[in-house]
Amino acid sequence: MNTRGKISNYWWSQIVGWGVVGLSFLFYANFVKEKINPHYLLKVSFIVVAGLASTHMLRWFMKRNNWLLLPVEKIIVRLAIAVLLTSLLYSALVLLLSQATGLDENRRNLDFITRLFANILNTGIFIVPWVLFYYFYHYLVKSRKQQLDTLKLETLVRELELKTIKAHINPHFIFNALNSIRALIDEDPNRARDAVTHLSNILRSSMQAEKLETVPLERELNIVKDYLALEYIRFEDRLKIEYNINNDTLALPVPPMMLQTLVENAIKHGIGKQLKGGVVKVTSEFKDEYHQLIVQNSGRLNGHANGDGFGLSSTRNRLDLMFGGKAQFEISQHGELVIAKVLIPTT
Repeated sequence: MNTRGKISNYWWSQIVGWGVVGLSFLFYANFVKEKINPHYLLKVSFIVVAGLASTHMLRWFMKRNNWLLLPVEKIIVRLAIAVLLTSLLYSALVLLLSQATGLDENRRNLDFITRLFANILNTGIFIVPWVLFYYFYHYLVKSRKQQLDTLKLETLVRELELKTIKAHINPHFIFNALNSIRALIDEDPNRARDAVTHLSNILRSSMQAEKLETVPLERELNIVKDYLALEYIRFEDRLKIEYNINNDTLALPVPPMMLQTLVENAIKHGIGKQLKGGVVKVTSEFKDEYHQLIVQNSGRLNGHANGDGFGLSSTRNRLDLMFGGKAQFEISQHGELVIAKVLIPTT
């Protein structure tokens, strides 16, 4: 970034680069050709000034025509032509300045055009590295910026995916819960009041889930209990609920609403399709270096329960996004039970 009153990095590079060219001429004159005199110093000054002017004009032309945005395969021919024309301009400036001050030693032997083209090869030695350095420096800067922009975009997409997944609550569950509560209002007001509290807890947790990456298992388990309490109103004795929870796992972090989603899937695709109902069992324990969560339900593994539905696919996506492939999820059939198993690394 340029700041008023300060020399930009571009001009520092120009001054240092062409300063080195001028010093190389002085070194050559002092140790190889002749002693340095005021006339030679003036001629070297012309070389440096002409280099600064010609390359600065080239930079202006490249920026004006957006050459820095072009890929390598489209810029090679343009750069070759630019080197030739800039070398021609550079030579012309040096010769004109030398002629104007009477320092052109060869003006009597050769005409201007001949000397101009004869000097192109010599001046090109300085222009070629300047063009290559300038273009590829900006090419690398542009590539790095594109990589950073890509990473930012990927991060944003991941965040949006997580928010979309975490914000999902099956609307059918809400309708069913409200219908159950309405049926209880006259029959059992106290129980209806408890059911409203359960539903309120679930909705509040769903709203907060968008802001949180993980929550303690104990908090997630309380939501599961609220959910199953509401579903028990609907299924009554057809629904049996079991818990096998290692107390040492209650403080472990888990993705919010993930366990509730698995339990909801067990009710919808398992218990809800069984005429006699069945059991839902939630297990939390340690297995090697993993925190193992298991949801078992009566039923058959078919239809959306095989992993194509939103609940199971969202679980896989969330675990992949949050743990980068270190977490595991699988669902399988064992006898009359469908078992959904999640392994979350503890280290």
